[in-house]
Amino acid sequence: MSTIRIDDREGGVRLLTLDRPPANAIEETLLGDLSAALVDAQTDDAVRAVVLTGAGRFFSGGLDLGVQRAADEFGRMLLEQYREAHVRLLALPKPTIAMLNGHAIAGGLILALACDYRLGLDADYRIGLNEVAIGASFPKIAFETVRLRLHHAQASELLLGAETYPASEALRLGVVHELLPAATFEETVLRRAARLAAYPKEAYAHTKTALVAEAVARVEAESPEDAARGVAVWMTPESLAARGAQQEKLGKRPPAERKSA
Repeated sequence: MSTIRIDDREGGVRLLTLDRPPANAIEETLLGDLSAALVDAQTDDAVRAVVLTGAGRFFSGGLDLGVQRAADEFGRMLLEQYREAHVRLLALPKPTIAMLNGHAIAGGLILALACDYRLGLDADYRIGLNEVAIGASFPKIAFETVRLRLHHAQASELLLGAETYPASEALRLGVVHELLPAATFEETVLRRAARLAAYPKEAYAHTKTALVAEAVARVEAESPEDAARGVAVWMTPESLAARGAQQEKLGKRPPAERKSA
């Protein structure tokens, strides 16, 4: 069963829903399903715009830290599946809107930021980029996405402060363009997506490609050695201890990350 639900709506809008309960956490299967869904949306001429959202109370809780991986396996996941899915979303030559319906933490918020336009539900949930607090480094594509979407002060507060915030702070932090009431939330998002979908597709694609080209080029220029240095940050004793404490705080067993033999 796919972790991405696909639903075509009026006006050439395709709704992609992350559906991996309970938190739509990111791991290899979800990344593969998302990449495949984005390829299909890009090549299907009937699809003029894509809306990305999450099932349940989460948009996405970020990387699934409970999955057991050796260091080399984790590195391959970040360098291959994670990079591929996020580059496809960031560079998709069609309008993309994040329908931020619930908690968007760490990698979950990166997925939202990779979309051209972001509309949030005005409700009680949390957002944030808490990677530093749990001993995680940012993959190159994640860092470039943040740098593309946010100005320096916003990026510094989110990345280095490593806090989570109530959704009411999303506008100030530049995470969303608007917060919308629940009664009209989905209707408004789909209407905005249909408006973008009606633009001449070649003009939109050309302009978007130019807008993201430098960020994508920096991601693609990353060497395996640079990527490995980022993965090594995850595996230091302090980082492992920080994530273990985080898992205990959430009432979970610490993740069984281990170095390869």
